[in-house]
Amino acid sequence: MANTQQQAEEKVQAMPEQKKEEILSSFDRFQGYLADKIEKGEKIGLSEEQIAKGAERVAEYLKNHEDPKNTEEKLLQEMWKVADDDEKHQMAHVLVKLAKKEG
Repeated sequence: MANTQQQAEEKVQAMPEQKKEEILSSFDRFQGYLADKIEKGEKIGLSEEQIAKGAERVAEYLKNHEDPKNTEEKLLQEMWKVADDDEKHQMAHVLVKLAKKEG
C-alpha cells in the first residue's frame, strides 16, 4: 500500500498548482472532479472497492499537504484526522457515493 500511496502523492504533486486550486476552490468542484475520476475508473473496470481505496489515498494526501479551502473540506479533514483506518475506509465509500450522486 505504501507504494500506491507514494504513487498517488507523486501524481497529485505533479499536478499544476493552478489546477489543484481550481479543483479545491469549492466543494462542488471537488465533487465534480471526483465524479469524473470515478466515471473514468468504472469505464476501465475498477470495482467500487478499488475506487474507494483511491479516494482514501487522495484524502490522505489532502490531509497531509493541502489546507482546506471551504468549510466542507475543513470538516472532512478534521473527521479524517480523528478516524481510524476502518472509519476512513467507510468515509471513502461514502465520498464515492456522494460524488456519484452529485456529479
